[in-house]
Amino acid sequence: MAQAWRTAGLPIPQHAWFWIGILLLSAGAGLLYDALFQNGIPLVAAIHGVFIGACALLMERGTVLPQLQARLRRLPTFLYVPIAELAYVGMITLGHATGGVVVWSTGLTTEPFAEAVIPSLRVLVYALAVSALLVFVVRMRDLIGAEVFVNLLVGRYHRPVEEERIFLFVDVVGSTAYAEMHGALKTQAFLGAVFATLAEPVRRCQGSTDDFIGDMAMITWPMARGLQDARCVACVLAIQETLTRDAAAWQERFGAVPRIRAALHGGPVVTAEVGVDRHKIAYFGDAVNVTARLEALCRTLDAPVLISDDLLAKLPRLPAGVRARPLGEHAVRGRDQVLAVAALEQIPRTVRTAA
Repeated sequence: MAQAWRTAGLPIPQHAWFWIGILLLSAGAGLLYDALFQNGIPLVAAIHGVFIGACALLMERGTVLPQLQARLRRLPTFLYVPIAELAYVGMITLGHATGGVVVWSTGLTTEPFAEAVIPSLRVLVYALAVSALLVFVVRMRDLIGAEVFVNLLVGRYHRPVEEERIFLFVDVVGSTAYAEMHGALKTQAFLGAVFATLAEPVRRCQGSTDDFIGDMAMITWPMARGLQDARCVACVLAIQETLTRDAAAWQERFGAVPRIRAALHGGPVVTAEVGVDRHKIAYFGDAVNVTARLEALCRTLDAPVLISDDLLAKLPRLPAGVRARPLGEHAVRGRDQVLAVAALEQIPRTVRTAA
């Protein structure tokens, strides 16, 4: 499958591998069920497993009935748990029925149609247990980030590793003033919604949101991946476009439209797994500190998006409709040498048309 995508010139996004893995685990759970209870047709059990796993994940990700999902999550725990369990039973039943239609219509099973599509109590209990495990894995992945989750799982950074990475620091402008006007709780909801909005552009540009520090998000790429197709720059633009596109909804919900400042820089760092009771991936090196200073420089230079000349020189090209406006060299606190920077700007449509 992967080779077919590459041949067609369609690279599989990193996050897609995770979902493919989850579906393969679902198929494996079906095969295990067949081995435990000796159903005798492993392929049928695997097909049921894939469809049940897919339906459970659609429920978990809010793809099916997202508004209902949002309302359920606002319920008290003593109500949410039993109702959520009933919802999962419904999705498992739907998945089993869909798989049953497939295996019955293709002649893979000789069972009567009703037996093929209606799950037994044993199937429901087993599927609920497996779904709970899969949902736990998905929640853990969402909690610490997809790339960090995989790296912790495989132990890539048990020992410190030297590598080159690109860093993007995204700061929410005016969060302090917003807090003074609306209070801490609403501000946290506002920031949470902004950070949630970052997820899709970051995922699309194959980055990793590695940390949140106050009202700032830290997004990273391995150097080669971030440079390819100028993904690191495209990510900033996608975030800005998403916030602008939904301006009316932000204004209605929070009374303000979020604005961001962003800084891009890259270079060598030492990456290591740190912590005992709580593990995380941490980056050590000048590149991280320079990116933080560059983000602070956005205020001084009144530029929403800054990029270091060091990183700009490594980019094969900028995305269409974007230009880099040189802003000269500037002293950066904690660094002996001055840093040459540029502002990334959208080229006005009138200029593009004239060109």
